[in-house]
Amino acid sequence: MAWWGKMIGGTFGFMLGGPLGALLGGSIGHQFDARRGRAGGTGFLPGAQERTQAAFFTATFSVMGHLAKADGHVSQHEIQAASRLMDRMQLNPSQRQAAVDLFEQGKQSDFPLDDVLQQFRTECHRRETLVRMFLEIQVQAALADGRVDPAENRILVHAAEVLGFGSDQVERLIDFIRGTQRSPGMQQQSLEDAYQVLGVESSASDAEVKTAYRRLMSRHHPDKLVAKGLPEEMMKLATEKTKEIQSAWEQIREYRKAAGSQAA
Repeated sequence: MAWWGKMIGGTFGFMLGGPLGALLGGSIGHQFDARRGRAGGTGFLPGAQERTQAAFFTATFSVMGHLAKADGHVSQHEIQAASRLMDRMQLNPSQRQAAVDLFEQGKQSDFPLDDVLQQFRTECHRRETLVRMFLEIQVQAALADGRVDPAENRILVHAAEVLGFGSDQVERLIDFIRGTQRSPGMQQQSLEDAYQVLGVESSASDAEVKTAYRRLMSRHHPDKLVAKGLPEEMMKLATEKTKEIQSAWEQIREYRKAAGSQAA
């Protein structure tokens, strides 16, 4: 993370301010203080992209912790989901510790969810694709145990509304994530799952399926997301999403081709 190196090096200072800055400062303050003297302790305003990346990292892991605590108990599945995300991001030990600290702060009863979400939306400059990626990660965390608890669903819907999305968007994201999840031993998703991934009904026309496919591929294009502020370490997640979307599209297309040939 380019922003991480600069912050720990002491050149950033705690640049975010607000609830996100307080959370991030609480997570890496000891690391920053240990180096600030050697770096001079002065600092400069970060670039817009680096600021957005810091906000994304902070909001992602703190809200994930809040969501895990929604039903009053943090399950092993939820802890493993957070750990897997850290693994996929290939965080180094100090980054991983910061993520763990943010997760723990999110579990606290006085976690300022609305303030965090509102600042996150502002820091993202209301970039819809970036905010949607954040919501996808939260939905995936909620589905870690195979279901979305009612308390988790309430938080997801509320978060979506604060971030400018409707409750129907949450349902579509749940369908999308479920469609991409496979049971152990399954080599390929079912046709029903493929339609869920693209967010269309099996009765949709070929043109509607193709439009949905192109829209999703555009939203999840890794280079576009990184350019809009997604931390580079999360590029692997975006790449995996595009592969899942591509696979669903190809499966539906091949099925329809075969069905058309048989009908003829």
